[in-house]
Amino acid sequence: MNPHPQNVVELCQALIRIPSVNPDGNPGTDQVGEKKCAEFIGAFLEKCGAQIEFQPVLPDRPNVIARFPTDSVGIKKPRIVFAPHTDTVSVAGMTIPPFDAELRDGKIFGRGASDTKGPMAAMLWALWEMRERIPSLSHEIWFAGLVSEEAGQNGAKVFAREFGNFRGKNSSDAENAESEIFGLIGEPTNCDIVNTHKGAVWLTLETRGVAVHASTPERGENAIYKMAEAIFWLRNEFQAELKKLADPILGAQTLNVGTIFGGSKTNIVPDFCHATVDIRTVPAQDTQSLVDQVNKRFPGLIAKARQSRPLFTEPSHPLICALEKAGGKCVGAPWFCDAAIFSKAGIPSVAAGPGDIAQAHTNDEWIAIDELERGVKFYRAFLSEL
Repeated sequence: MNPHPQNVVELCQALIRIPSVNPDGNPGTDQVGEKKCAEFIGAFLEKCGAQIEFQPVLPDRPNVIARFPTDSVGIKKPRIVFAPHTDTVSVAGMTIPPFDAELRDGKIFGRGASDTKGPMAAMLWALWEMRERIPSLSHEIWFAGLVSEEAGQNGAKVFAREFGNFRGKNSSDAENAESEIFGLIGEPTNCDIVNTHKGAVWLTLETRGVAVHASTPERGENAIYKMAEAIFWLRNEFQAELKKLADPILGAQTLNVGTIFGGSKTNIVPDFCHATVDIRTVPAQDTQSLVDQVNKRFPGLIAKARQSRPLFTEPSHPLICALEKAGGKCVGAPWFCDAAIFSKAGIPSVAAGPGDIAQAHTNDEWIAIDELERGVKFYRAFLSEL
């Protein structure tokens, strides 16, 4: 990495200019994977004085893990993990050059500017500015750049599973394995503290029929009609049941049929139909019961699910109080992030960072420079509270 960025704006631009698109679905580019981004981050954090490890997750897609030195000798310091994700969503359909990191009108444009290379740049620059003070803080500071958050959350799952037993060079982790850990996930939250968010259940539905000539449909079995019945039920009866379980902060659960595809030709009775459904859940929901209800209601339907957990971290946690003193306030969010993966593993976590989620995943994604600089001040103020 040469030359070294001179400020957080240059750092954010440098990160955007390293494509790290998640390969899931249609990435819109052949420049996929997070390896180069992880290597850049590792080199930057080494200059901050941190010890670096690359944690294998997926082929050529490692987490980058950094541990800052501490002046404690024989003392178990609690640990804080700054944990943004290094992947971005697809660049398909973007109306600006996704990797130019153009600077205009007080904004930085490019894929990841908001989600989450902007928040990550603010985190990294705050750590750079605080590098000489970090060893004397009351908490041991770690950084984890996590892969695949946008699809699968594999980086967070691997890191959270192994973090308690993670061994760095010349470390005393054997003594610290049971000490308190807190996760600070980098997401665009306008520097508020997302201590609770919805989860998601993504259903893939499949119906089967019997294909015959469309002139004699009575001899076949129409898979699209079967799916239509299921979708009608989901939209009306099932959605009404979902709304009965509301969270005082997050509100009601929601349902959306996102895609549907079936049949092969107009004059053939379709023998298959596929649909996908997005259900946003609250912490009190038993998500497996949702899948069971669908399968029970339509025995001929095949319903498979991918799930992302909801989050709830007690707002009275002392490190949330420190984040509030730094300028944030506790809020809920309808989206999900890696904080819930950490929480499931017993690591109390929140999401907080500069930028607005409204700019995430857009075709002209950007982050305002003054918001980026506010993020640096926010993270520095939080570290200064330790």
